[in-house]
Amino acid sequence: MKEEFTTQARRWYDQDPVLSSAMQTLEESGDDTQIKIALNLIKIITEHNIEDSKYEEVSDIITATEVDLATQKRNRWYDIDETVRTAISMLQNCPEETRHAIAVEMAKMVVEEIKKNEEDEEDDDELDSEDNEE
Repeated sequence: MKEEFTTQARRWYDQDPVLSSAMQTLEESGDDTQIKIALNLIKIITEHNIEDSKYEEVSDIITATEVDLATQKRNRWYDIDETVRTAISMLQNCPEETRHAIAVEMAKMVVEEIKKNEEDEEDDDELDSEDNEE
């Protein structure tokens, strides 16, 4: 029997190509990078939700996120760290338009953080080679 493929995305974030790419890159990055990005995401999402008057206070956003976190399974790549898990859950609960705008910002943050980490590693390598020459 021939297997049929659907156009539906397997994961909620695969419906937006920018978000899907950013999530893939974030998943493949190191723990420190993931946490830094997650903290920035929480800040950005909070600002967007208050700006859009979806919530009146930060505590409302946190309460809405906690309900979702309590009911979800914990076997996804971003469930390992509570900060990352909270940020991704907040992102998932955003309206689609807001989520796309945040995805663009998230993609930029991920790329910038990876570049910064690579530059830091190169600087460390240069210092190590200079120390070995002495």
